[in-house]
This record gives sequence, structure tokens and C-alpha cells, in this order.
Amino acid sequence: MFANRRAAGRQLADRLQHLRPDHPLVLALPRGGVPVGFEIATSLAAPLDLVLVRKIGVPWQPELALGAVVDGADPQVLINDDLANELGIDESYIASETTRQLEEIERRREIYFGNRLPASVVDRTVIIVDDGIATGSTMRVALRAVKKAGAARVILAVPVAPKDTLLQLRPEADEIVCLEMPDPFIAVGAHYVEFSQLTDAEVIPLLEERHRAMESSPAGTDRGG
Repeated sequence: MFANRRAAGRQLADRLQHLRPDHPLVLALPRGGVPVGFEIATSLAAPLDLVLVRKIGVPWQPELALGAVVDGADPQVLINDDLANELGIDESYIASETTRQLEEIERRREIYFGNRLPASVVDRTVIIVDDGIATGSTMRVALRAVKKAGAARVILAVPVAPKDTLLQLRPEADEIVCLEMPDPFIAVGAHYVEFSQLTDAEVIPLLEERHRAMESSPAGTDRGG
């Protein structure tokens, strides 16, 4: 059991110290990944940014994922072409829905960061963080997109996840660091003493605090975040 997300982040940070010489970039999945990522970024003297993922659904069944859009300095679009062909979904729908989801990502990013540009992942060691994983579908998209955008190495770091999900994600990451792999796995929140839903008002100050720390650090001013 982890006391809360920040406590879990501190424990994860201890296991990630070998990455410190690589000057990594920490990307958190909002909102739950932000307190975890904040502690990791602080411990590694690294910038903290977000990875925002939006699903592209099938027109008549929006919950069925046809693909996804992932933001960043170079936003990535990942489409399941086999599914699109099987369902006869044309490229015009994919293009319009991609635009719509990118606009929503931009709206969300402005809430979190104002007019600050996303940090570049090109040739970086990138640590992608969440407060836990259940099915791994969102994390899989994030890992693939960051790799596609040019990251040198992609590290998956989470406090808790099912072992079988991590095995499925293994090909997507250069390294996986997970503190607990319970069996049976019930839910992410079951492994925290305190696991309340976070609000934007709670996570935005963490992002701002980390940004200010990097701005005031001679080593961090050219790294973004």
C-alpha cells in the first residue's frame, strides 16, 4: 500500500536514479500521474511535462478505439489501419476527427501550461509516468507515440500494475520500472491509502513549481518543460 501518489513517486524515484546522468524528461499522464511525476522529476532534477492522449473512436461506436492522437512538440497520430479498412472508415473522417481531438488537446494543454510549448522528446531519455496501470491501453499509445516522435529511450515507470499487462507493454518500452505487481490485481486505487480524484487546480501548481525550478537551474534552462 502506498500512502498517496506523491509517496509512491518518491519510491519510484529511488529506483530511477540510474537515469539521472541521462538528463531525462518526465512525462506524466494527467491527472493522476502528475503527483507521481513531480516527485520523480524533482529527485532527478528533470523537467516535467504532460503526455495528453485523445482517442479517435469509430463513428457509430465512439468507445471503440480506431486510433489515438498524442500531443507534444510533434503531435503523433496512431491509427489501426486494419480496423479502419475492415470497417470501411474513410480517410476524411479520420482527418476531421484527428483535427477535432488535436484542438481538444490544445485546449487542455492551455489550461495546464498557458502558452508554454511542449518539451521536445527528440534524442531524449523520456520517463512516462502514471499512478498505476490496469489495462494499459492509454499507456501503450503514449509509449508508441513518444518513440515515434524521436525519443532515444522510453522508460515506463509506475507504482503498481498487473504483471500480464506489463508483459504486453514490454515491447513498447526500453525499460519498465514497477514497484508492485499484485496477483490478483483488483484496481489501481486499491493499492493506495489515499486515492482521491484530482482536479486541475491540484495538479497545475505542481507543474508550475517544477517549471520554475527548471527555469532557475542553469542545467535546466535549455531543456524545456
